Amino acid sequence: MSAQFGKVGVLYGGKSAEREVSIMSGTGVHQALRNAGVEAHLFDTGMRSLAELAEERYDRVFIALHGRYGEDGTLQGALELLGVPYTGSGPLASALAMDKTMTKRIWVNEGLPTPRFEVLDRTSDLAAVAARLGLPLIVKPPHEGSTIGVTKVADVAGMRAAYGLAAEYDEQVLAESFVQGRELTVAILGTGAAARALPVVEIVAPEGNYDYEHKYFTDDTRYLCPAPLPPAVTQRVQEVSEAAYRVLGCEGWGRVDVMLDADNQPYLLEVNTSPGMTGHSLVPMAAAASGMSYEALCVEILRDARCKISGRSS
Repeated sequence: MSAQFGKVGVLYGGKSAEREVSIMSGTGVHQALRNAGVEAHLFDTGMRSLAELAEERYDRVFIALHGRYGEDGTLQGALELLGVPYTGSGPLASALAMDKTMTKRIWVNEGLPTPRFEVLDRTSDLAAVAARLGLPLIVKPPHEGSTIGVTKVADVAGMRAAYGLAAEYDEQVLAESFVQGRELTVAILGTGAAARALPVVEIVAPEGNYDYEHKYFTDDTRYLCPAPLPPAVTQRVQEVSEAAYRVLGCEGWGRVDVMLDADNQPYLLEVNTSPGMTGHSLVPMAAAASGMSYEALCVEILRDARCKISGRSS
């Protein structure tokens, strides 16, 4: 295995608000690759420079970073310049998926279902936005993940505080209609026409609150995989998720988050191009339901590493 992949860097940590989660993801991936016989080395991009990354002369890297400067296309562009093959999507798809506003605009243009939304700034009439989108609604920073800076707003009086929290993370803020229903996520492996959805996961969080703590640090949230859905609904959710992934140009692997309303209509929320790989993470859970171990999942993702612009794979 070591000869097949050469010297592999597992990029983790980073500088985003999701650094803590990335450290857990990277540590898990690193151990899994080592167990599989891969010569894998941890590299913290939040503590070390691009010059040091170049000096390491990795044959390929596994990106286990989440959020800005790791999942948003910036690092992917640098790796293209360095000629180092990497896992996941390229610079453009990574940047688009990281920006939830641009993601939703593309989905709307492609006729894919996503909740109604508006972009807010300091001049926005928040009461008017609430009237147009309806309450409750979701207010969030469009460039963050892991539910960081996200608020469910139940009344107009809560809009100002919700906007203020999201604005701590982003210059612009996204307001989105709230879809009452079941929370689903769909892991996807592959590229283009070969991209395939893994079994759907349903998330059942305490009081419907799937926040940062419930995602990563408690055992109170239940995960149902495969999700107990009628076969036709499962197929529809998987097809919509694959389409959402493909139209953004995503590659390698990713995870699509979906809300399913009372009429079993799916609504796309976002695509994660470098999803969590922790003990609580959902891509490994979906892979296990399809018969793939965590170790095998990491190896498959690594096998697809390449430079997307030059096409270099080793």
